[in-house]
Amino acid sequence: MCQFIETIRIDRGEACNLLYHDKRLNATRAHFWPGSDCIHLAEHLKLSSDMDGMKCRILYDGEGIKEISYAEYTMRPVHSLRLVCSDGIDYTYKSTDREELNHLFARRGEQDDVLIVKQGLLTDTSIANIALFDGADWYTPQSPLLKGTRREALIDKGIIKEREITMRELSSFSFVRLFNAMIEWGALELSTEFIYNPL
Repeated sequence: MCQFIETIRIDRGEACNLLYHDKRLNATRAHFWPGSDCIHLAEHLKLSSDMDGMKCRILYDGEGIKEISYAEYTMRPVHSLRLVCSDGIDYTYKSTDREELNHLFARRGEQDDVLIVKQGLLTDTSIANIALFDGADWYTPQSPLLKGTRREALIDKGIIKEREITMRELSSFSFVRLFNAMIEWGALELSTEFIYNPL
């Protein structure tokens, strides 16, 4: 079995959304290794006040945490997306096995990233959850490939709402935002006009 990952943003020496990372890590371990001990990530992180905008990568499996690394983070710009279909893709758990995601990303053509459609419904890009703006509210797909930690926090705060979004409904939305543990809400937004649909 492959190993699993948590990626945590460190701002001003603080780990962002740490409780959500704890929850996902322990849910993953409970699913694959029932009865495994609960892990509290705060007990394992080594943070300092000068760590700002950094990426902490945690590698773990059934035995526990295997590796923790820290690195500077630079957001990759995304100005356009290409719709690609994959009805069989499954990335419910954040694992080191990204082979199918990488295969889909390779199909982006002249666009910067892909927006993956599964069984007619919008899901995620290759690296981020999405939310779409209809002029009043932001909606995120009810069935993403991965339930990201920032996504969960935004839902809990009432900033985004869940609903199923079909590929055909794209024209009813004006903007799309990409976000994940490292990409903050509002940091990456583009017009839906820049979502290319070859399907």
